[in-house]
Amino acid sequence: MLDRLSFPQPWLSLTLFITWQFLSDGVSGGSVVLGLILAWAIPQMTQGFWPDPPAFIKAWKVPAYLLRVVWDILVASVEVARLILSPRPARPAFVCYPLELEHPLAITILASTISLTPGTVSADVSDDRKLLLIHALDAEDDQKVIDTIRARYEKPLLEMFQ
Repeated sequence: MLDRLSFPQPWLSLTLFITWQFLSDGVSGGSVVLGLILAWAIPQMTQGFWPDPPAFIKAWKVPAYLLRVVWDILVASVEVARLILSPRPARPAFVCYPLELEHPLAITILASTISLTPGTVSADVSDDRKLLLIHALDAEDDQKVIDTIRARYEKPLLEMFQ
């Protein structure tokens, strides 16, 4: 009986509950009850999609990572606008990025971060999860793209994930 009442993904449950409270029209008894039901039911239904629960070893580094990503999105937005408005043609390129990350969630976060940053898109992950194909809108040097992503995103993710 206790297994049925457990929360298999507590952080997901907490996020769902808080999100529900923000989306509902004010906090009330009904919204709290429905939020708790959704926070319990959705992770129960999606439990099969979470075969290997993520293990954060340094969870306190997540806020700094998120701030870095938001800052990079703002800076990249200005850079892409300058590129579009300048007479210089863009130098688009596909870059094969060698992954050091091994955890599937960490790879997903890295790919999502790259896609969120204007000017870059994660196109594919190899079947063995060793390479990430990235399209860069303006890349004069593939190694520079790799070094930037490794330093700004993959290294902090390696520190967060075991």
